[in-house]
Amino acid sequence: MTRGAAAALAARILGAAADGALALSAIGVLVSFALIAWSVVMRYVFNQAPVWVDDVVGFMLVGIVMLGAAQVLRRGDHIGVDLLTSRLPPRARRWADAWSSLAVLAVSLILMVNGWRTAMFARQLGIVAEGRVEIPVFWLQLLLPLGGLLMALVALEALARLAAGAPPLAAPREPAERPQ
Repeated sequence: MTRGAAAALAARILGAAADGALALSAIGVLVSFALIAWSVVMRYVFNQAPVWVDDVVGFMLVGIVMLGAAQVLRRGDHIGVDLLTSRLPPRARRWADAWSSLAVLAVSLILMVNGWRTAMFARQLGIVAEGRVEIPVFWLQLLLPLGGLLMALVALEALARLAAGAPPLAAPREPAERPQ
């Protein structure tokens, strides 16, 4: 297998993993919405508020963010300030993109290492979530290294594309023009 074919295969696998994580994130958003809607109906129509919904939706929010972040980054849809970078010449913009990817990689590594250590510490101590839903906290904390791993892989992919002189996978969208 040639180097280019291996890179293309790795990109497809990473794309599939990021798509799968984003799909789980989207399902989490829909389930959260349904739970909140159901809770509102139960509270205001039947006067029987389910007390556990807020806890579950809060837990799901961690998964929604950590699982969706990698694909959002991969698409170039993360929030960014391009006031300066949009005015840079192409070569300087590539350096700015490389710096950005290195920063994402650094943060991702911190999420992976600290998230794993924190989750294993919570598991060792048997810590459970406070509130109405008492689940082992380490299950939630494992989402941090998982999301960090996905983002680290996306950052490495972006750096590899920059090093190879390939265009970014997805250029950030231009802001819509304001009506005059």
